Amino acid sequence: MQSTLELQDEKGGLHVAIIMDGNGRWAERRDLPRSAGHREGIEAVRRAVEAAPDSGIAALTLFAFSADNWKRPPLEIDLLMLLLRRFLRTELKRLVDNGVRLTVIGRRDRLVPALADEIANAEAATRDGQKLDLRVAIDYSARDAIANAATRWFGDDSPRRSFGRLLAAHGQGPGRDVDLLIRTGGEKRLSDFLLWECAYAELRFVDTLWPDFGTEHLRAALADFHGRERRFGGLPLIAAE
Repeated sequence: MQSTLELQDEKGGLHVAIIMDGNGRWAERRDLPRSAGHREGIEAVRRAVEAAPDSGIAALTLFAFSADNWKRPPLEIDLLMLLLRRFLRTELKRLVDNGVRLTVIGRRDRLVPALADEIANAEAATRDGQKLDLRVAIDYSARDAIANAATRWFGDDSPRRSFGRLLAAHGQGPGRDVDLLIRTGGEKRLSDFLLWECAYAELRFVDTLWPDFGTEHLRAALADFHGRERRFGGLPLIAAE
């Protein structure tokens, strides 16, 4: 089994992860209910998914609902789950037609059965997609994912390979390292998202609220990424020569 580092360039494209932050603030600034921000956030998801393949992205992982988000008011949680179900249902044909393979990472035992069924159906219907690997993190915690993988680790000769394999095999990780992590909304933290896979990720924090995040913001983030030198602990290219 390949390690996550070995999987990184498998499809010749980047793995971009996005912490989609700012839906609530977007609505509040417009004197709208928070639900309006979450609905607009779905439109931003659609824009990112459509733009990704032509932007050199082979895998896109989106942080939709964290394990800590259960602390939110029940009505807001119910709305978020409803929107997730609606997205899976309404976007399924578009995902299939566009060659997008959908995988959901995170826990499923705390999801309502209807949402769990929609997830399983969408994953099965899109499993042959080759153009983009879309991972959506729902009820996800990186710390929990690492702890769960550790309990399953049975003494493989490569701990890094074991963890990468176990995280992916049990739906707790995307199976490859992150190249670029983007967080919208102005906050500058990882919030328990893909901590293992982001070990060498380039980080970009933007003030743009997620509902306003468009193709131009994604391309600006990618342009900034391509301007950086990634050394993975080695020396700069000039110093190494």
